[in-house]
Amino acid sequence: MRYVLGLSGLYHDSAAALLGDGRILAAVQEERLSRRKNDARFPERAIRSCLEQAGITAGDLHAVAFYEKPILKFSRTLEVFLGWAPRGGRAFARAIPDWLGGRLDLRGRIRAALPGLRAECPILFTTHHEAHAASAFLPSPFTEAAILTVDGVGEWATTAIARGSGAGIEPVEEIRFPHSLGLLYSAFTAYCGFRVNSGEYKLMGLAPYGEPTWVGAIRDELVSFDEDGSFRLNLEYLDPLADDRLTNARFHARFGGPPRRPEEPLEPRHRDLARSIQVVTEEAMLRLARRAHERTGSFRLCLAGGVALNCVANGRILREGPFREVWIQPAAGDAGAALGAALAAWHGSLERGGLSAPRTPASTDAMAGGFLGPEESPEAVEASLRSLGAVWERMTPEVLRERVVRSLAEGKVVGWVQGRMEFGPRALGHRSILGDPRNPDMQSRMNLKVKFRESFRPFAPAVLAERSTEFFGLGGESPYMLLVAPVAESQRVPVAQEADGLDRLKQVRSTLPAVTHVDGSARVQTVDRDRNPEFHALLRQFEAVTGCPVLINTSFNVRGEPVVATAEDAYRCFINSRIDVLAVGPCFLERDRQPHASLPRSFEALAD
Repeated sequence: MRYVLGLSGLYHDSAAALLGDGRILAAVQEERLSRRKNDARFPERAIRSCLEQAGITAGDLHAVAFYEKPILKFSRTLEVFLGWAPRGGRAFARAIPDWLGGRLDLRGRIRAALPGLRAECPILFTTHHEAHAASAFLPSPFTEAAILTVDGVGEWATTAIARGSGAGIEPVEEIRFPHSLGLLYSAFTAYCGFRVNSGEYKLMGLAPYGEPTWVGAIRDELVSFDEDGSFRLNLEYLDPLADDRLTNARFHARFGGPPRRPEEPLEPRHRDLARSIQVVTEEAMLRLARRAHERTGSFRLCLAGGVALNCVANGRILREGPFREVWIQPAAGDAGAALGAALAAWHGSLERGGLSAPRTPASTDAMAGGFLGPEESPEAVEASLRSLGAVWERMTPEVLRERVVRSLAEGKVVGWVQGRMEFGPRALGHRSILGDPRNPDMQSRMNLKVKFRESFRPFAPAVLAERSTEFFGLGGESPYMLLVAPVAESQRVPVAQEADGLDRLKQVRSTLPAVTHVDGSARVQTVDRDRNPEFHALLRQFEAVTGCPVLINTSFNVRGEPVVATAEDAYRCFINSRIDVLAVGPCFLERDRQPHASLPRSFEALAD
């Protein structure tokens, strides 16, 4: 078997991915193992995990691929920083030690991290958007498709359209830095008091509570659109050198004051700004999607890049765009680019050393449901729980499901850790916190007492795929929780009088109030037996007991913490939150039987 290792990192969301004869064997984000959220460091732990899962060593590798070209990125950094002199020069002086400390000599750094790597094993480099495009098209079920990748910035490209056919990807056109939809959205994220590269989900979740009162100002003064779908930013309002802020005094004066500090209350203005930039982003993505169809002629679309995680925009592309089918890489951000780099090396030449292998698309996709990370054996789970002094019962899968379903039906919150860990930002039923979506108090309870996060943050419904059309107007499958769709009219509950702002949270809008957004939509995960058999069985049993084939599914973590990876991570999170029940491997744990009031946190907390 021939093995290819793909890597991403040194900016945010580092990861490693391993192919064996072109099949995806493993893919892991560094943060899950280091316990440092959005870990940008070189993915040494993720590399070890991938090799261990496959049972190989570095000496077995036939190629290693990195998701960017460091010299090209360095030249862009140098040109931009020095072009903004004198302040850009000072920013460059701060950045240069990091470049000299290993970013430029990535071949040396990769070889140092892979002792035993054969001298003849090539180390290859894609461009950033080539890696995103490969991650979008090559695992997809399509023989041909348009490819759209949209993010902050790679080397120079911020947005790219390509055409995929067979195993080949042909670039079509691109938009270059500093004109970036990702940076524009992140600028509003930071301005509203959330962290860049992790708080964009919060801004999207806040948007439905506001009004689009600033759309005109954004269109008229910040971003201009051309007929061909391209766009340009007005840099008089933005500061691309300020990674933690991205805005300047003129922006602050135009949009009502200084940036919100994270500890300050949200004002109506922040809700309106969130709604407005979300509307503009959706329009921009629709324009780009139509341009991708126009340039490629394809009625299939593959999406990747950080902006492809905007599931509201994705839903609009599916409903309103020209495409019959849309496939989105579940790890659409930089973590997924590690997989894209490996796939590009397997299927392409990449200057020299690529393997140029043919491609046969899978009938669904090649992502194995997204379950590409490590898992612990039942014996390892029990050993971890024993070392922590936990109290548990070991059960058969059937009995465990019965006890979990009974707990959920009683209104309890359940931590659920089963099988291989997910790759990408979404928990898909292997590292999840579950609840009953019929309970109108469950959203605020899980946000405030379990996840310790803002009350407005929405939760996603996981629904049996075969029952999904009865509850959601999806028009297809959504196994990776990357599409927002309307709740079916048959499930809606009329609201007598619409409340204002965040008071809308308290209004029941459907038979599934805990997962229905204030605009009557939901971010849906469809669960099918083939991709996700254990979670499918749990949903079937919950339906048998309650008549409801839907559960709340949110990632198993609390604010500032990466999603749990191991039984130890899960137990610490369970004890330090208000989760009632934990099911990890074959073990069932109840909060009121545990000897701990709390345990030391096992992660590096970052301001969130």
